Amino acid sequence: MNPLLKDFNTAPFSKILNSDYKPAIKKAIEIAKSEIDEIVNNTDVPTFENTTVALDFSGEKLNKITSIFFNLNSAETNDEIQKIAQEISPWLSEFSNDINLNKDLFKKVKIVFDKRETLDLTPEQEMLLDKQYKRFARNGANLKETDKSKLREIDAKLSKLSLKFGENVLAETNAFEMHLTNENDLAGLPESAKEAAKEVAKTKNKEGWVFTLDYPSYIPFLTYADNRELRKEMAIAAGKKAFQDNEFNNEKTVLEIVDLRHQRANLLGYKTHAHFVLEERMAETPEKVIEFSNNLLEKAKPAALKEFENLENFAKKLDGIDQLQKWDGAYYSEKLKKELFDLDQELLKPYFKLENVIDGVFEIANRLYDLKFEEVFNIDKYHEDVKTYGVTDTNGNFISIFYADFHPRKGKRNGAWMTSYKSQQIKNGVNERPQISIVCNFTKPTETKPSLLTFNEVTTLFHEFGHALHGILANTTYNSLSGTSVSWDFVELPSQVLENWCYEKEALELFAKHYETGEIIPMKYVEKIKESASFHEGMQTLRQLSFGLLDMQWHGQNPSDISSVKEFENNAFSKTKLYPDVAENCMSTAFSHIFQGGYSAGYYSYKWAEVLDADAFEYFLEEGIFNKEVATKFKENVLSKGGTEKPMILYKRFRGKEPKPDALLKRAGLI
Repeated sequence: MNPLLKDFNTAPFSKILNSDYKPAIKKAIEIAKSEIDEIVNNTDVPTFENTTVALDFSGEKLNKITSIFFNLNSAETNDEIQKIAQEISPWLSEFSNDINLNKDLFKKVKIVFDKRETLDLTPEQEMLLDKQYKRFARNGANLKETDKSKLREIDAKLSKLSLKFGENVLAETNAFEMHLTNENDLAGLPESAKEAAKEVAKTKNKEGWVFTLDYPSYIPFLTYADNRELRKEMAIAAGKKAFQDNEFNNEKTVLEIVDLRHQRANLLGYKTHAHFVLEERMAETPEKVIEFSNNLLEKAKPAALKEFENLENFAKKLDGIDQLQKWDGAYYSEKLKKELFDLDQELLKPYFKLENVIDGVFEIANRLYDLKFEEVFNIDKYHEDVKTYGVTDTNGNFISIFYADFHPRKGKRNGAWMTSYKSQQIKNGVNERPQISIVCNFTKPTETKPSLLTFNEVTTLFHEFGHALHGILANTTYNSLSGTSVSWDFVELPSQVLENWCYEKEALELFAKHYETGEIIPMKYVEKIKESASFHEGMQTLRQLSFGLLDMQWHGQNPSDISSVKEFENNAFSKTKLYPDVAENCMSTAFSHIFQGGYSAGYYSYKWAEVLDADAFEYFLEEGIFNKEVATKFKENVLSKGGTEKPMILYKRFRGKEPKPDALLKRAGLI
């Protein structure tokens, strides 16, 4: 029997063949359809239980199977899996549309929705009903038949286009390599980067060193390589991903995606895609997002211009460079940072052995939220690199299963993310606990060294683990409101707030120990980490805001007149531009967050969440970073609550007031 169709608790990875996915998904769609039919054909009067709750619990098998499939398509993919993804995506779009456009089902949901005032519902039940009704309305349930089929057509096209977008970016990432055989070309690079490049060359049966566009290879190269021409070659290669005259060009794809999104929004009665998206966010309207962004831009721009001028003067003094280019930014920033703070990332790495950092983040979770993580070896995994943990509370109650996958490999996309294999829910009186995973791309251990993280990678690990805690501590009744199922501009609060512990002496002393001597990281380094945290914060803020504003430009207006992706992008960047433009580069064609991930009209949410996280952490600082009372408030009002109430209500319940940007501006040294 197909292992995916059997009842299983954790994913039976080792038993699954690629050929199992399509039949299993086909069958699971049939099962889900029959569950929907059961709700529709029920002759009893529609109630909250027989309609709203029944609908929320439907499609469980399908969700389980597709979460395994799509998680692997990101973390352990191959040509065959990518091909299956292309085939099943339209099936899933169609199934989702079958529900969203099912008139009889909507009629029942609407009956319950219309009498909600008389039902004496809890806030969580109200939220479930509201979200369910909107899910139909926002997906065309109130449309006439001809418009419904137009919507289906648009959705099927969009799901294929975003897959194609991602495949093109991955293909272009994999297609480039810089093969160096002259050791002089490696001047400036740290040993770890050279060693990693040697390992890559070995795997490709080549002499010398191979650098790629994967972040653990690309970032150190741009940050440390003395050879300016090679940095330029590398930066231009990264910047022209899917913007070359070849089969992987994404320009047409970008224009088609934004055009279809706009048509979709209009069809549903919204002015633009951004208006459609933001209705369900904490920010609520594009106007609010633009006002928020411009407000921060006004505060950050003077600082950014001053920082850029200083950096340019520094590069000129050091190497006689007249015009700072994009491939110079990271290199001279690192040198200037070293001069100002005498803080060398390479000097810090020995204190951040991956295993120690993992133990550290577990210990912090224990002190704040009473969680215990224990590695277990009886859970099936999809790759030998994956680690599996059982999570319990201090009384020994089972809380969650946790997967962690830390190193890059072929078939794994760049970046870092948190995901889940099973959401928490309470069903038939049983609190079904979640199965959460984080995936990262940290340097692999070599023959001579363990995996040593840059400080940046340490904060990445804390960030993803913050998301994981949101999933692990979930404690809601309905799975669609559980864990990270919150509005998009609220979802980064748990992840970003946890990064703050990386800068605190009390927390660092738990895990930042030299991997050879066991010596705790010297406090002068910690002071410097803190001081340097706001280094170039003006430029960083400008950069984040530029991406958010580009996203709003793509999605906050009618895109039908846009003919040149590059020209449009240059206009969008005009207020935030620091470096000269590189003609052969374009960001949009590889801006996966908004064209493949779920960040369209939502990229601003990183900065929005920073305002929340700085404000929230200020509370911890006032009371002590391991203060139980504050931690419990955060756990009870934010981490465990998922999307059961409006985010601002939850936030105010934790903090006692609305967030203000002052804490962020202060932390960033901008005021």
